[in-house]
Amino acid sequence: MLRYRIYADAAADIPADVQKRYNIGILPIAVTMGEQTYQSGTELDNDEFYRLMEAYSGIPVTSQITPFTFEELYARELKEGTKHLIVLLINSEGSATYNNAVNTRERFYADNPNAAEQMQIHLFDGASYSGGYGYAAILAAQKLEMGVSVEEVLGMIQDQLDTQRIYFGLYTLKYAGKSGRIPGAAVFVGEALGIKPIMQVWDHQISTVGKARGDKKLVKEIAKMVVNDIEPRTPYSLVYGSDAMALEEIREEMTKKLGYPPVYDFQVGAAVAINAGPRVVGVVFETKAKLLKKGK
Repeated sequence: MLRYRIYADAAADIPADVQKRYNIGILPIAVTMGEQTYQSGTELDNDEFYRLMEAYSGIPVTSQITPFTFEELYARELKEGTKHLIVLLINSEGSATYNNAVNTRERFYADNPNAAEQMQIHLFDGASYSGGYGYAAILAAQKLEMGVSVEEVLGMIQDQLDTQRIYFGLYTLKYAGKSGRIPGAAVFVGEALGIKPIMQVWDHQISTVGKARGDKKLVKEIAKMVVNDIEPRTPYSLVYGSDAMALEEIREEMTKKLGYPPVYDFQVGAAVAINAGPRVVGVVFETKAKLLKKGK
């Protein structure tokens, strides 16, 4: 009998070694490019996705995780004797995945009258992307391994989701222009002037909150914004794409400014890269601002 099991979807970008260390299950997300569909998080790693994306002239499309997948997950974990199934999922305003999970849970309990007594299914709307909710999944796994009660950990997950903010910068506007995230005219002018937008992921939304002129200033501008907004002395993580040098640059800058290093590196996968491109860099952190949400 398993006291608990934690799952996240592939868009949480949890590093493979961390997945293995804490036995975090990963639900793949389908990515379609032309006639070909790949399962991000299982059969397609990020480096291969970046290579395919660069060669593809269209816009890659990610698909929601289907009710059938959740039905299989719930049935399998019930059979294995899991008492608490904890699942963190991609931003509900960017994907139908979370709603599929909730609706399937209702049907699953209706079709299996004794299931609710045997296994509690705890679903969380990540309200973000990448480490914005991937970090909460890792922290939950760590606390549960230490013997913290499931009830306490569930509250901690929601607290984390309510405070995690991401600032990340784009080195190119090409992909944001393709996806419609930034208007075509702005992309043309921005590329011509060397303007690098800084984006925010916060409370389900992605928005432009700043800019830097040139590659060299991008990391410094992101770091300055994070220092202004981070809850003092709280852990933070880095997000990055295909550029390992940019990752090390922001690691050095953040460590210098805050006096302590990041706890994790999250390499963004398809869910972020289709809108931002593979060359991104940023910081996931606990913001001073708090969101008031009802627990799921």
